[in-house]
Amino acid sequence: MKRIGVWLLVLLVAFGLAQKRVVLGVGGKTAVVYLPLTVVERLGYFKDEGLDVVIQDLQAGSRALQALVGGSVEVVMGFYDHTIQMQAQGRDIVAFVQVGRYPAIVLGVRSDLADQVRSVADLKGRRVGVTAPGSSTHFFLNYLLVKNGLRPTDVSVIGVSVGAQAVAAVQNRQVDALSNVEPAITLLEERGLIKVLADTRSTKGTREVLGGEYPAAVLYTTRAWLERNPDTAQRLVNAMVRGLRWMQGKSPEEIAAVLPEEYFLGDRALYLKVLRNSLESFSPTGRFSDTAPLRPLTVLSAFDPNVAKARIDLKRTYTNEFVDRVPKR
Repeated sequence: MKRIGVWLLVLLVAFGLAQKRVVLGVGGKTAVVYLPLTVVERLGYFKDEGLDVVIQDLQAGSRALQALVGGSVEVVMGFYDHTIQMQAQGRDIVAFVQVGRYPAIVLGVRSDLADQVRSVADLKGRRVGVTAPGSSTHFFLNYLLVKNGLRPTDVSVIGVSVGAQAVAAVQNRQVDALSNVEPAITLLEERGLIKVLADTRSTKGTREVLGGEYPAAVLYTTRAWLERNPDTAQRLVNAMVRGLRWMQGKSPEEIAAVLPEEYFLGDRALYLKVLRNSLESFSPTGRFSDTAPLRPLTVLSAFDPNVAKARIDLKRTYTNEFVDRVPKR
């Protein structure tokens, strides 16, 4: 029996050593735009690929990017537009699987101010909540301000994070308007607390606001890490694409069944409505189109002078090589 126990211990140690550890930062794990990450984690697809993925919830995309640049995380689940922003600053960041084909960001004004703020142009002088300054919700706001004849400095930007914190910022009147993601948006709509001004949760809405498909949530990392760890990157992509495939055709109820209870913010029925509003925004394949990355470049160039004057090589900001090698299963 002792001998069996020793062998079991050896096997367990060997299994532990075989697991490849990856530290992954995410800009708000409970945000629905990053939902496939939790689905993959909960279904055990990372473990199936021999990965020990340590997820650090950094509550905002700009913080996750800072963690990557600072070296405290190896990979980020964040928005694609950061890869363009970083190239303009001389940093080589690469997105290697697409999770979201639409941003699913919504700009809304507090309902009690709806008579005064009828359009984006009426936001001048107002306080607008974003997940964090420098995040993609902030980029979205800046683009809409410029598109409507204002400057980004014409509003006061306040970081309110995601989920319950974002809802509280509106309820407590800390902000006049909000650029944010689900589940906060549907919660605020259902309670009659916001009126939507711009909505990119659907194909129709994204086309109206941004002109068409717009790569949003992705896995990205430094080119140096990608070149040093191609096998680990492939395993991460295998797991993510498997999760995206699993989500295709699933009902909100089936997806909710694999999520932690705290994601529902105390109202499961309302969260199911959140999912119904969001499922269209996820990529079915994980693959980048050759034309969609032009839209984030156009958006960033509208308000970021560093991007506008830089010669951006979009082909260096993303790759499909790992997605194209995912097994057809």
